[in-house]
Amino acid sequence: MKRQHRWVLLVAASSTVTLASAADLETHMSKSSNWAAQAGDYANHRYSELKQINASNVGRMQVAWTMSTGVLRGHEGSPLVIGDTMYIHTPFPNNVFAVNLKDQSYKWKYEPKQDASVVPVMCCDTVNRGLAYGDGKILLQQADTTLVALDANTGKVMWSAKNGDPKIGETNTNAPHVFKDTVITGISGGEFGVRGRLIAYDLATGKKKWTAWSTGPDKEVLIDPAKTMTWTNGKMAPVGADSSIKSWKGDQWKLGGGTTWGWYAYDPKLNLVYYGTGNPGTWNPSQRPGDNKWSMTIFARDLNTGMAKWAYQMTPHDEWDYDGINEMLLVDLNIKGKQVPAVVHFDRNGFGYTLNRDTGELLVAEKYDPTVNWATKVDMKTGRPVVDKKYSPGTTGPDVNVKDICPAALGTKDQQPASYDRKSGLIMVPTNHVCMTYEPFQVEYTAGQPFVGATLTMYPTPGSHGGMGNFIAWDAAQGKIMWSKPERFSVWSGALTTAGDVVFYGTLEGYIKAVSPKDGKELWKFKTPSGIIGNVFTYEYGGKQYVGVYSGIGGWAGIGMAAGLTESTEGLGAVGGYKDLAKYTTLGGSLFIFGLPDSTGSATTALK
Repeated sequence: MKRQHRWVLLVAASSTVTLASAADLETHMSKSSNWAAQAGDYANHRYSELKQINASNVGRMQVAWTMSTGVLRGHEGSPLVIGDTMYIHTPFPNNVFAVNLKDQSYKWKYEPKQDASVVPVMCCDTVNRGLAYGDGKILLQQADTTLVALDANTGKVMWSAKNGDPKIGETNTNAPHVFKDTVITGISGGEFGVRGRLIAYDLATGKKKWTAWSTGPDKEVLIDPAKTMTWTNGKMAPVGADSSIKSWKGDQWKLGGGTTWGWYAYDPKLNLVYYGTGNPGTWNPSQRPGDNKWSMTIFARDLNTGMAKWAYQMTPHDEWDYDGINEMLLVDLNIKGKQVPAVVHFDRNGFGYTLNRDTGELLVAEKYDPTVNWATKVDMKTGRPVVDKKYSPGTTGPDVNVKDICPAALGTKDQQPASYDRKSGLIMVPTNHVCMTYEPFQVEYTAGQPFVGATLTMYPTPGSHGGMGNFIAWDAAQGKIMWSKPERFSVWSGALTTAGDVVFYGTLEGYIKAVSPKDGKELWKFKTPSGIIGNVFTYEYGGKQYVGVYSGIGGWAGIGMAAGLTESTEGLGAVGGYKDLAKYTTLGGSLFIFGLPDSTGSATTALK
């Protein structure tokens, strides 16, 4: 009897910890003065209720303060703001700084000692997409695949966990995500024959909860062949036994890619985590016949167990490196007169997808750049793209250079996250407007060496506005572009929308811009020292609203400058495509914070 009583007490204590962990983060996210998660919330809205800075006064914004990060590589993601503290991260070596907002002094610094040998196996720059917060901890996913939990007040390491092996090409660039009492992280290395997976850890202890592989046996992919559903023949149906293994030749799934280095979302009501998987390995499609499931897939998984409720493969047998890792936005939409809990995803392949996030039913699949040509459309009954064989490297075979494929491998949009305007219901999307030539070749796998098997060149979309980017407003219920604002280069910055009727984003030349969500009209811009690939964020301190962004060129688009590459086909083709960037910007590593001027003309809050 006593033993049973003790067990009940332990369960009750465990439940209390779980509730406390969830309440901590959710309380901070509910306060618009904070920016407590990379997207501001679980749903990836990147929307703020702050409106002190608005469409009528944003043109008066000034620099409030700046801070150097001390690292000259690509700065993706954004800081977190919780109360009077800002948490700043850097690219490799992944330093973390806790900054006092009162006077911009450092509360603490965490500077990990990582083996520099991890850098050569980081595909597309040494970026890191940011920190997570939960249960009084700051979570950092280091490049060397070490997940670290730091005490938010002191910077002391509370626990750490290793989730990969850089010696075989496994690295990390993603931000960890905290959902309730769980930390979710992924893996990078699709260009090294890495087998992708999503990994869940206990927030309190760092103990692994589950691992969901992208490819392989059902029990490892965490699929129930009779209960995990997918879209086929115009309805949802069970995926069936060995759905992944049957779609690969032999044991190729073991090198199958499907990495998980993007953004994740969570619906507390359904208790489902949403994310996308990356490209299959190798890039030479002739070497891996079949659909290559479950690469290029949207998964909905139970947070507690990792079991997949449904899966939808966007690009079966990918031939173009259209990673499916981009963010999932959870929005409720009116579609044909019916209110639907939706998940919206802008895939690298150039199609904007809207699915029922509860059932997985495919609702909308339309091009969000009209120049996309590798497929004419998505067949809404089968859910499969209708491929134009003229732009199919798998049809032409190895050593044939297929020209003018649109979009390029970096997609109509890469990882740079969109934002949701809760007022209009439109989604603000940073996009690329880039095409490519693609020549596959035979490649053999060697652990820790590139497993690509294709040579690429990239260039602006022929016959278009001449630029390499657009910033668009998208109606996810209709699958329709409402307005589009052309840019000279790809818009590689994450967007932010606010209740002040302003949308912010950055450009590769280094501008941070404010535009109207109604029509894209430019309201304000400021030129920072280096190109912007970070995500714009906002917070309030001392009664004033601030807007911030990292300035530091890099990432795939800026890999030429970041890594000193010069050959046009280097950087998987991006070096030649973005060669003109060097005329407009250079390397940097700084944080810019903007605010409205007070009566004295200063944008800063007086120190007390």
